[in-house]
Amino acid sequence: MTAVTPGGDPVLAARFAVPAVPRTFVRRARLVEHLAEGLSTPLTLVSGPAGAGKTLLVADWISGCAPGAVAWLTVEPEDSAPGVFWSYVLHAFRHHGIAPPEYIGTPARSGEVDHSMLARLAAWLNGRDTRVTLVLDEFDRVAGCADIADGLQFVLRHAGDGLRLVIASRTEPLLPLHRYRAAGELVDIRGADLAFRAEETAALVDRHGLALSAETARVLTERTGGWAAGLRLCTLAAQRAGDPESFLEDFEPGHSTVADFLLGEVLRAHPAETQDLLLRTSILKETHPDLANALTGRDDAEAVLEELQRANAFVDPLGHSWYRLHPLFAEILRVHLSVRHPGLKPELHRTAAKWLIRAGLLDEALLHAADAGDWELAAAEFIDHLAIGRLLTGLAAERLDGLFARMAPEVSGPAPDLVRAARELAHHDVDRGVTYLRRAEENLPGGDIDDGDAAAVRLSCALLRVLAARVAGSADMAETAARAAAEAEHALPADRLEQRPELTALMLTDLGSAQLWAGRFTAARATLTAAVEAAHGPSTAFPRHEALSRLALIDFLHGRPGRAEAHARGVIAEAEHSGLPESDRIGMAQLVLAAVAIDRNDLAAAQAHLDRAAATSDASRDPVVAVERAILCSRMLCARGDSRAALLALDGVAKQPPVSAEPSPWVSDRIAMATAAAHLADGDPKAAVKVFEDQPAHGAESLVAEARARVAAGESARALRILDDLPDRRNRGPVIDVWVLLTRAQAVDVLGDSAAAESLVLRALAAARPHHLRRPFAEAGPWFRRLLLDRPALARGHAWLTGPLSPHPAASRQREDSATSHPEPLSAREQDVLERLAQLMSTQEIAADLHLSVNTVKTHLKSIYRKLAATRRGEAVRRAREVGLL
Repeated sequence: MTAVTPGGDPVLAARFAVPAVPRTFVRRARLVEHLAEGLSTPLTLVSGPAGAGKTLLVADWISGCAPGAVAWLTVEPEDSAPGVFWSYVLHAFRHHGIAPPEYIGTPARSGEVDHSMLARLAAWLNGRDTRVTLVLDEFDRVAGCADIADGLQFVLRHAGDGLRLVIASRTEPLLPLHRYRAAGELVDIRGADLAFRAEETAALVDRHGLALSAETARVLTERTGGWAAGLRLCTLAAQRAGDPESFLEDFEPGHSTVADFLLGEVLRAHPAETQDLLLRTSILKETHPDLANALTGRDDAEAVLEELQRANAFVDPLGHSWYRLHPLFAEILRVHLSVRHPGLKPELHRTAAKWLIRAGLLDEALLHAADAGDWELAAAEFIDHLAIGRLLTGLAAERLDGLFARMAPEVSGPAPDLVRAARELAHHDVDRGVTYLRRAEENLPGGDIDDGDAAAVRLSCALLRVLAARVAGSADMAETAARAAAEAEHALPADRLEQRPELTALMLTDLGSAQLWAGRFTAARATLTAAVEAAHGPSTAFPRHEALSRLALIDFLHGRPGRAEAHARGVIAEAEHSGLPESDRIGMAQLVLAAVAIDRNDLAAAQAHLDRAAATSDASRDPVVAVERAILCSRMLCARGDSRAALLALDGVAKQPPVSAEPSPWVSDRIAMATAAAHLADGDPKAAVKVFEDQPAHGAESLVAEARARVAAGESARALRILDDLPDRRNRGPVIDVWVLLTRAQAVDVLGDSAAAESLVLRALAAARPHHLRRPFAEAGPWFRRLLLDRPALARGHAWLTGPLSPHPAASRQREDSATSHPEPLSAREQDVLERLAQLMSTQEIAADLHLSVNTVKTHLKSIYRKLAATRRGEAVRRAREVGLL
């Protein structure tokens, strides 16, 4: 099966049902005893070739002998994606009344599973009072997936006595079986064990109403190798033979023989109508009487299927009127179908697709439409069922992408082009995606928007247009497309929209992101909050995670570190609960935590968060993440005393990111602020001022940064005018307030009002203390240190601030690692001049502050440059920091 959310689908529910054991089944005591031995071990492996009887052996034991809670899952090839596999395991538990707690979560992406989710599952199993037995039948279909095997191994080892795993497989799983064998923790039932013995063969034949001598049973067992399917095949044929015992004595097994036998003795033993039904339904994994009737054009399928089941003709019931042909039988029938009716298969697949669509089984229908080569049907139904969002997010995205990758390029029309557009945008190929989207829009039907089909197409267009607008950085385009989406939604039944919660979550997240890029923070907060409030589930996990990350960023941009940190940690917790692996998460939450840590001068924690952000999927694709990461790396380098490297870190983002068609005002501000800060740290206030002359500031924080640069450049009066004209402080958080107070304090101090400066510093300390905002004081430079030295009472009660006022750790390490590189000691007066130099004071200001002549200051500067092997101010300050003089 291919769907990923079982829900109430009877076909999918069959995957969790313990297969019914036919009345002709022979329970073999020796194998039951062997299985019972596994009650005290964590792992049981039943392995053997197709038709060896693995499934029925375990099903019979589960139904009659296994104690405790049991969950059964029949594995399908589509489960090879770890997220899909574990999603089905959790559904199997729930189906059998073993409900894992909600806090365990569920996978949100098909390709990966968050390790913390498996840890929570193992811990829950380990804490249960009773053991759970999990049966994985047909495990060979995913046996080659190392990630699934690793996850099973982890859960099995950490679940303790809470889990017993039973695997039925044609091949050995990629588990460390040798360790389990060595520890006596494995019950291993192999093909040789499953092979029938002579007396068991006699019992099987007897169950079919035939008598068999001991010698004939021995000969038959020897010729078939005890192969259960072969024994059953020849027994069924013998029931129709004139001399059953002679027939059984002469039976010769083999692959071609089995095929000939199935066709000659099983298929042709039935009436022509039954043969036709078997051939036509062989294209299906499961069949229903109504579906079989659609394929045959008759109305007798229910009676025929029931009779085939009663006759043990390789048709097994799945419940809810669904049946399944034996896989080997179905494979041979499909080959025979191609021979008997060449060219019929595509039409059968098309008919099956249309019936499955009417039955509400879209995923199964898409497979058959694809096998029929009818991509117009597949794409049209995909769009009509509002499934476009499933290509962009959720467990099925990878599988659906692979399915539609087969679509031929000559297939045309709005629906195929919308599918292509969604695939390209999901792969971040914006140009190709927009080209397909534009072509789809140009060919939209001109029907009434109230028509359901037209509304579905228009809603899909609008959803993709919002995504394209977000990538283009256009909030206006995104808002226009969102209004078009709302109009299309009004023409659709509410229940159809409720079945696709990912559409709303995706649209709101993309819209809110576009609004955020444009600096429309109020609108962005409202939109992203609505996205977070969308229905929870695997299909909405990623867009909700992204929306939460953007909300954390908004809090940080407004200077509210407490709220930003809480939001960011909530993002990470939500991602773990949703089963999002770290590599698939948005890096913004880690960047917000890094930014908060930098403001607190916790550089080790900041670096750890930056490293985690770099490992996320959007580290290079999302312009906001890429820019913010470069800015924070620059801030880290400044904090470590390497202002030149800090400037280099910003080179790649000095201009607006090329993926954005429209510039972002606040992103421009952030880049300008970081660049100016690096110039100030490098001792070049004029370059810092020029940054804002070339790129005028927009927001309050960037205006404060400009005022700080003006003070450093000797323009304190102008800096105060900038601060006086700041926007309403009600939208400012404590980080911005601290910078305002410190910058104003420095400005008034330079202008001679030391009392006002002291008062402002006290207010800055009080505002910073609850949030431990140390970095602003560290970046205030020697001016602030000198102020504290002159007025020690200011630092009383602020022991939390001690770290930033100490020499930088990098400088300490430099002194330790480069003992031979110490410069010639500076005189006390030269040290005074150096500290004021680092404070970005001009030669005249230094002279006035120290009551020296300008020429004397110049003499001291020449001596400082010589001793520090520097040729200019910035180089001297940087060298002084490296050797711990500042």
